[in-house]
Amino acid sequence: MSKPEQILIIEPQNELKFVGPFSSPVTSLMKLTNPSDQRVCFKIKTTAPKKYCVRPNSGILDPKSSVDIAVCLQPFEYDPNEKNKHKFMVQTMFAPDGEINMDSLWKDVKPEKFMDSKLKCVFELPPPPENNQDPNSSANEEKPKRTGAAIRDIIYPGQNASAYQGELAKAATEVRFLREEESSLRQENIQLKEELLRLRRSANHSSGTSAPATSVTTIAASPATIPMFYLIIALGAVFFGIIIGKFIL
Repeated sequence: MSKPEQILIIEPQNELKFVGPFSSPVTSLMKLTNPSDQRVCFKIKTTAPKKYCVRPNSGILDPKSSVDIAVCLQPFEYDPNEKNKHKFMVQTMFAPDGEINMDSLWKDVKPEKFMDSKLKCVFELPPPPENNQDPNSSANEEKPKRTGAAIRDIIYPGQNASAYQGELAKAATEVRFLREEESSLRQENIQLKEELLRLRRSANHSSGTSAPATSVTTIAASPATIPMFYLIIALGAVFFGIIIGKFIL
């Protein structure tokens, strides 16, 4: 009498693959699915029980349900030339009515009523790591220096080289104009000092006495002369600083 066909869907179907290195435990997963409308009991056996830990190794699957089985291979010295004969068997049966005693269940049922599936174990070593790059290349690689074009893109994003050169030329013209203004103001300052000195001498010569301090102070502090000069100098310095700072940053 032939055994009934396996009712559970087992993934993977034929092989349990374990990928090394095998110096530490390696786990492979097996999934059991019950597509039927009845409860199914399952039990997992292996030809090398001392080398594997299976959780869960038995149980009951309700209709339309599934369970993940973790099969853990214990560490061992792997020899690729040694032929592997390890196998697993998934044994199943329809659950009887009433209460189920899992310890005595598999002993009381006749073997011809069992449904079973076998899977062989396959051991593989991981592929060697790809090393197409020099391991020291990243350490020895210098950080890229900021070129003039890179700095241009930071200060004037989205502008081409001609527009950038136009901005530089315009700024250079403004700087040159400010320098000329500064030189002109210095000349005016010298002339104002000479004019002040001349007025003092003229006043001393006319009165025959030293010029009162108040008259000198009044001329020196006149809003139309010295303060206006310093105001222009201050404004020019601020504008010049803004233009220069724009290029430094």
